[in-house]
Amino acid sequence: MPGDQDHPLKGGMMNTVTRRGDRVVRTAPDHAPALHTFLTRLTKAGFTGAPTPLALHPDGREELTFIEGEVALPPFPAWALRDEVVPQAAALLRRYHDVAATIPLDPDVDWPTALADPEGGTILCHNDPCLENIVFRHDRATALIDFDLAAPGRPVWDLAALAFYLGPTIDPESATTSGFHGLDVPRRLRLMADAYGMTRTDRAILPATLRRYNEVSRTFVRTMVEGGDALFIRDLEHFGGWARWDRRNDWLTEQEPRFLRALLD
Repeated sequence: MPGDQDHPLKGGMMNTVTRRGDRVVRTAPDHAPALHTFLTRLTKAGFTGAPTPLALHPDGREELTFIEGEVALPPFPAWALRDEVVPQAAALLRRYHDVAATIPLDPDVDWPTALADPEGGTILCHNDPCLENIVFRHDRATALIDFDLAAPGRPVWDLAALAFYLGPTIDPESATTSGFHGLDVPRRLRLMADAYGMTRTDRAILPATLRRYNEVSRTFVRTMVEGGDALFIRDLEHFGGWARWDRRNDWLTEQEPRFLRALLD
């Protein structure tokens, strides 16, 4: 809005984001026209937990509504690690999926492939529902932000992504160094599945889908690092390099029977 000063917002690794009054100004992704159309339809269809596009400028910037609330950023505060956060986020994702499923997707749009479901799908998955992309208000998960990596996929793919981040499904050594030590991951997966209302079929394939999401995420990080992205290089070095990804993959494979028992029994 005229006269409002820009205030940088923290947390983004792939974009510079500023707040200007009641809106957010940021660099638009290449597929912004299609994404704006989807988000506008999402709002009109009744989902209020996502930003609404306001403008797309010739200089490559976009404006969206600012969603009031709190976003957890690393090092994550204690409240963001509570078990209660997991079912809240899962319920939010379910509300999003239910509305997103009613919006037809243009098959000619080049949606991002970086974190997309390799199996494809008919709804626009968020693909990156990490704590940094969930807005909390009055201790409730109320909105998803940053849809830049959204692409067609299956709901279970988004749930695997949510489990990847909020389980979080990382090996004990990595959990100790990243602040997630001591969490009961199988229990949190069950809380997520129950709150979302996952079918038994999707529960049965969730652990394998988790491993595949881990593989896709690793490829994405490698691409960013090899492309010279300073933030991704810094994070890779800070959190133990590729050895951490190897441990996570091995641990996910080892834990699959335990995850299945928690999800299905």
